[in-house]
Amino acid sequence: MIEKTGVPSAKQIASCFPDKITLKKPKAIIECYKEIPCNPCDTSCPFDAITVPEDINVRPSIDFDKCTGCGICVYHCPGLAISVMQLKDGMVSMKIPYEFTPLPNQGETVNVMNRAGDIITPGTITKVQHTDKMNKTALLHVEIPEAYLYDAITVEVKHGSE
Repeated sequence: MIEKTGVPSAKQIASCFPDKITLKKPKAIIECYKEIPCNPCDTSCPFDAITVPEDINVRPSIDFDKCTGCGICVYHCPGLAISVMQLKDGMVSMKIPYEFTPLPNQGETVNVMNRAGDIITPGTITKVQHTDKMNKTALLHVEIPEAYLYDAITVEVKHGSE
């Protein structure tokens, strides 16, 4: 499906996620669906949880036992293909990359979107992380209902009179 539409299938998406028990702690979700020469996630992970084999074209793998969900890999990924997900109390806490300005504010409601660009649910910004070390990629912490765990990927932020 991804070859025709640019959108991964439900099976491809599910293959990137650990089981829901593992997601009780924050875990990086790597959604690289094509083999391309890339390794910033591997080289940036301070816990050696992400591995790109010697052939840099091979998709990265993640050891969820080592991953702390810190989010460093998220803002180092040039393809914006990594997020962090955590399940708690029927909700999903997402850390997602965001490269637009102005940044949203904590407490703001945003439209959460799926991989096809459709709005699927409102979400609440619980934190915005952005430092010089993160270059131009901020980490948005967004809370959404657990029902959207496998569908949510990004947000649409409305500013001013939009």
